[in-house]
Order: sequence, then structure tokens, then C-alpha cells
Amino acid sequence: MTRMMPPADPVPEAPSDRVELAIPPRVAIVHYWLVGMRGGERVLEALCDLFPDADIYTHALAAERLSEKLRRHNIRTSFVGRLPFAARWYKRYLPLMPLAIEALDLTGYDLVLCSESGPAKGAILRPGAVQIVYCHSPMRYIWDGYHAYRARAGRLTRALMPVFAHYLRIWDAASAQRADAIVANSAFVAGRVRRFWRREAVIVHPPVDASTFRPVDQEARGDHYLWCGELVGYKRADLAIAACTALGRKLVVIGDGEEMARLKRHAGAHVTFLGRAPAAVLRDHMARARALLFPGEEDFGLVPVEMQASGRPVVALARGGALETVVDGETGLLYTDDSAAGLADAILAFEASGLEARCTPACLANAARFTPQAFRAGMARVLAEHGIALPAPVATPALPA
Repeated sequence: MTRMMPPADPVPEAPSDRVELAIPPRVAIVHYWLVGMRGGERVLEALCDLFPDADIYTHALAAERLSEKLRRHNIRTSFVGRLPFAARWYKRYLPLMPLAIEALDLTGYDLVLCSESGPAKGAILRPGAVQIVYCHSPMRYIWDGYHAYRARAGRLTRALMPVFAHYLRIWDAASAQRADAIVANSAFVAGRVRRFWRREAVIVHPPVDASTFRPVDQEARGDHYLWCGELVGYKRADLAIAACTALGRKLVVIGDGEEMARLKRHAGAHVTFLGRAPAAVLRDHMARARALLFPGEEDFGLVPVEMQASGRPVVALARGGALETVVDGETGLLYTDDSAAGLADAILAFEASGLEARCTPACLANAARFTPQAFRAGMARVLAEHGIALPAPVATPALPA
């Protein structure tokens, strides 16, 4: 006779370390360094719009160079910010930044958003807290851009880079595994995240508020081309300057950086340098320029989208983020020869195409894809997967340009 065994008690599910988050959650945003207003800082502003009460952590701070929107937040620095001349020498302290990130006490936060292009991820959080990485780019100077950066570095940095870059690569890949989710600003960056970090990323493009840009009538346009951004090697302002100098075309360069003196020495009489111009001056030149010259390989590139929001086209190298923001033959021209001669040929092809006169409607429609509303919706979907709801948008007073 078979003895009937009593039914087994159900096996309890393993407890999750995720706890019910406060509504709204306590939020910290970690940004690599805050020493000026570039593309990464514009995206940081958009992250701050999502969480207006968030605290900001960074390695180096030059508060006087930041927008009023960022200065409204409580900004704290890691120990790197207390080192001598940190706001100027922050790149020299790069090997210390992983230690500094892990030394930050962020245990009081439910959500940590990491705005990553330098070491910003990898903080040690309490169980149940959520860490989301918004990746502008894995650190290019230790990964695919390593050899180019080392070739341009000074003698001491060139000698030390093999040691500290090796250590940084190990930490960078390991710390990426701590994130609950990774968001990439483009498909190009998502591919680099997959290659270097072995993680899959959700793509949420950065936002551009098209309402702050205005096209002008054809009669108000100028006869110059435009290049703008930080004057550093990988952005390839040198190619735009060389191409326009060879063709005798007017070029306005807006931006500043370590390459300014060298670029001025090689510029022809038709090249004008404006340095760090106010936003109103930049918008005016965007609206009146024949086209933006974009010869660098960028991870995304906000400037081409802003240019199209101004109704003007882009002549861009067919690599990186430009493949996602410029529609070849409609909102600009994409070219493949990564040289000054290649850009010069592209300028001549652009001038012969007639695109300059007919592109404005297509430019405006294309720029409308990258709205703050689309950015908010994309981030909301990512956060909702981790039990976090965005607070309702709060209207803020208009800020001066």
C-alpha cells in the first residue's frame, strides 16, 4: 500500500534587495567634471530637469563657468576637487578619479544617475538603490582613442599612460557591471559600450530645445561657413580651417581650447576666431551660416542638431553620431575622406548641389526628432523598469541666454 505524502510547503521566493522607493526618490547625479558648458553639461541640465531637487556630485568644479540652471543645485565635489588647481588640472588627476568616486558616500540616495564621459560611474551604493548610467562616451582616451591621445601628449604623460590607462581600463569595465541600466546617447556609443564594457545599452538621444533657435530669411544670411566646439584634437577643427584656407572660403570658428594658438598659426586670412561666444552670438551665426562644417568623429554631437534647428545644413564626416543626426542629401552632405582635401571636395560638392537654398524645411523637421519631450519619455521608460516614476514637470522661470 502506497503511503500518500502530504503536499510540500511552497518554496518561498528569494527576497530581492530592491526596496520600494520613496516617491519622489532622493536623487544624486554624478557628472565627471564641471568646468564649462559643453555638450555633456547641456545633457546634465536635461537630467536636472527630470529631477529638479537632485544633488550633483563632480570631481572638479568651476561654478562661475556654469549655467544658472546648474548653479541652482547643491553641487559637491569628490576629494579631487580639493586638490591644487583642480578646476584647471583635472585631467592630470584622472588616475585618482576611480578612488574618488568610490569614496563618495551616496548611501542616502535611492537613485544615482551617472553622466559618464570621464569617471562618473562606479559609486558604492546601499542595497536597494538604483544606479543608471547615461553614457556620452566610454572614456575614449583609454579605449579607441588611446593611441591618438598618447601621440599628442607631453613626454611625461606619454611615458606614464601605458601604466595608468591599463589600470583605468580594468576599473572602467568592472565598474560598468555595477550599473542597473546603461543608457547610450547614440547607436554609435551603444556599440562602443558593447565592445568595451560588454553591456547592452538603451538608446536615448540627447535633447535639443528647437524653440531657442530661429531660421532667418535668405536675405539675412551670410557667406561664411561655421565650425564650433571645444578646440581639442579629435574634433578636427584643423581640417575645417585647412579646407577653407585652401578654398578661400570664409570660416567662423566659435570655441576655445588647448589647440587655439596652434590653429591660429595655420589659419588663413578668411578664418575668424570668436573664442567662447555668448549663446546669442552662436545662434546668430548658426542661422546665417552657409553650413556647419563637422569633420570630427563625434559620439553624438549636439551642434549639428542645433544647426538644423536653425534651418541650416551640415557638411559632416560620415562617421559616429553624424550618421544618426544628418540626412544625406536632405539636411546636409556626408563625406568619407577624412582629410582636409576630402572636406574641401565635400564643400565644393555641397555648393554645387543646391542644398543650401532648399534644405530649411527638411532641417527643421529632422531637428524636431530630438526634443526634450522625447528625451524625457525615453528616460521615463528606463526608470520605470526599475520602479522609479519621474516627478511631474515643474515650470521654471526663463533663464537669460
